[in-house]
Amino acid sequence: MVVRKQKKVSKYRASTTHGGGHRKKRRGAGSRGGRGNAGTGKKAGQKKAGRAPSLGAKGFKMHRSIAKPRTVNISYFTAERLASLVEAKLASKKAEVYTVELASLGFQKLLGTGSISLAVQFKSKQWSAKAEEKVTAAGGSIQAVAVESSAEVKKVAETQKTEAVDTSAEK
Repeated sequence: MVVRKQKKVSKYRASTTHGGGHRKKRRGAGSRGGRGNAGTGKKAGQKKAGRAPSLGAKGFKMHRSIAKPRTVNISYFTAERLASLVEAKLASKKAEVYTVELASLGFQKLLGTGSISLAVQFKSKQWSAKAEEKVTAAGGSIQAVAVESSAEVKKVAETQKTEAVDTSAEK
């Protein structure tokens, strides 16, 4: 005959917690903030698995990106460098006066750091007051070049691309 196994409850008669330790640890779920996913709201502000935060939805505004001009100091234009620019046909020389167009060298602004001893005529979109003082003191000058609008720049870039494609197709 099969012997009936005794239930555990009968072992725990007269025991308050039935093997669960102190009564506060197991009774109810109040000390844990509820059961399961309870408290996913404001209760403790804890991170919960399965709830992705909505990042970047509100309260943020991008700063405008301001393009800084590529600058060059007047100390860059030494006698040796000007001679090499004339050889490379990036500058010209007429009667002891050099003519340099900064845009052809990839610069937009002329700054006045350093010194210059030669008469140089610069063509630039922007320049600092100190640069103008030092260039005129050396016998040179600075001429303003018209600033192109972004639409004109895009058109020029597109035509250059099509010309490059045409020349590669001809080869």
